[in-house]
Amino acid sequence: MNLVVTSPPFALQRQKEYGNLDQHEYIDWFLEFGRIVHRKLRDDGSFVVDFGGAYMKGVPARSLYNFRVLIRMVDELGFFLAEDFYWFNPSKLPSPIEWVNKRKLRVKDSINTVWWFSKTEWPKSDITKVLAPYSDRMKKLIEDPDNFYTPKIRPSGHDIGKGFAKDNGGSIPSNLLQISNSESNGQYLSGCKTVGIKGHPARFPAKLPEFFIRMLTEPDDLVIDIFGGSNTTGKVAESEGRRWMTFEALPEYVAASAFRFLEKGIDAGKIQDLYNKIVSGKSVNIEDYRKQTALVL
Repeated sequence: MNLVVTSPPFALQRQKEYGNLDQHEYIDWFLEFGRIVHRKLRDDGSFVVDFGGAYMKGVPARSLYNFRVLIRMVDELGFFLAEDFYWFNPSKLPSPIEWVNKRKLRVKDSINTVWWFSKTEWPKSDITKVLAPYSDRMKKLIEDPDNFYTPKIRPSGHDIGKGFAKDNGGSIPSNLLQISNSESNGQYLSGCKTVGIKGHPARFPAKLPEFFIRMLTEPDDLVIDIFGGSNTTGKVAESEGRRWMTFEALPEYVAASAFRFLEKGIDAGKIQDLYNKIVSGKSVNIEDYRKQTALVL
């Protein structure tokens, strides 16, 4: 496999409906998955993991579980930390309530740590696939560099020459990814509403796996998500022309994730039938449910 990108259940003190372990147990539990990924990953492959932050039990002090996972993945399993990323979710609700809302001792926690692990020091990567749009000022500089800056060595020691005005198709992204997680409509949630179930409570936004799939893989590469949830990763991988596999322990989440691959306007009866069959353990061909009934005019 070329890329594993996932968001496992976090080591939170408060129990969640999708399952999560005590912080002390969590690290050993996660490393068992890390061992399997290391064994199966291609030498130029990558393992990208989204970890949410957490507090220690009963006190306004941060847990270090996500950093302990990072260190042990490198020291014990032989992974390399290719780069650390930080996902800023501006739409995240204030938490934890006790320390932020009630006692007002801490600010809102809006950052997740995203570790990009690699099996060797040289994983496959191409940042030109994830360039960010130029700012309006940069666009003007490219159009008329003589009026916007003078080539010279800056106080920082950087030599800003004429090549600085070259149009490279976009700017190099940073390792701070600002992505809102505020989906309120779409085929997945629409399908959940149709069959009368709640959507997965810990979905991550499509833009997050999309960034790493584009940067770290090529068309027809194999992308894996070992904690599939609502299968955002699989949907993005398919949209990007990658092969994919997703693993999820709860059949209800597997069944609901199929809604991501349906077109709008599918008959409610078909959606319910699809869900029921997957929950009962039957295999389905999603193409059978994508086909629309022809309109008779």
